[in-house]
Amino acid sequence: ASLATGPRQNDSVFYEIRTYDIKPSKMKEFVEVANKYFHLRMAHSELVGLWSAELGAMNKVVHIWKYDDFAHRTAVRQALASDKDWQGKFISPALSMIEKQHNEVAYLVPWCQLGKPPKEGGVYEWVTFQMKPGGPALWGEAFQAAINTHINTGYTKLIGVFHTEYGLLNTVHVMWWNESPDHRAAGRHRAHEDARVVAAVRDSVRFLESQQNMLLMPLQFSPLK
Repeated sequence: ASLATGPRQNDSVFYEIRTYDIKPSKMKEFVEVANKYFHLRMAHSELVGLWSAELGAMNKVVHIWKYDDFAHRTAVRQALASDKDWQGKFISPALSMIEKQHNEVAYLVPWCQLGKPPKEGGVYEWVTFQMKPGGPALWGEAFQAAINTHINTGYTKLIGVFHTEYGLLNTVHVMWWNESPDHRAAGRHRAHEDARVVAAVRDSVRFLESQQNMLLMPLQFSPLK
C-alpha cells in the first residue's frame, strides 16, 4: 500500500491546496477582507488552514480544504456559486486583489495522518519537493526515511505530507511546525550534523528535481494556528 500510485489513503478523502498571489499593494486589504468574511466560506466545507507567506515568497496565501470525495467538492462548489453573501462580500472585492490562482488536489501519504501543533503561536514551514517521475514506487521509501529522520531529531513537528494527484505530478508538499523561526534554524543546524539525517537525505536526494521552502504565518481564523 505504501508504494501505491493511486489514492494515498484507504478512503476517498483528499485535500485541495489553493495558492493565491496577491497584488503587493492589496495584501493588507486582502487579509482584512478574509479575516472579516472567510467564515462564510468555512460554513460550506472544512478548512484545514490558511496562511500568508513570510519568507521564501511574498504576497502569497496558501489555504487547504478537506473533502470527503469529488462529489462532495462538486456540491460545495455549486453551493458557493449560489451563496450571495460569499459572492458579494468576499469574492467580488477579492478578485480585484488577486494576480494569480493555482490549485492542486493531493492525498496524504499512507504513513502520515494530519497533525496539529502542540500549542498555538508558532510558525509553519511549507516545503515543496519536485521528485523524479515514477511516483512513490520509485522514491517513496527513501523519501519516507528522510522525513522520519527529521522527525526523530525532535526539533520540529510534522503536520502533513501531501502527494499531488492533480497539478504538477510527482510533487510532495511537507508541512512542519516550529515554535519560532529561530527554533527552526537551530534545529536545522543540529540536524545537518546528525549522521542519520545526512545519510537519509543523501539517499533521498537522488530522486529530487527541485525543492522550495516557505515560512508561513496563519491568519487569525485559521484552524491550524
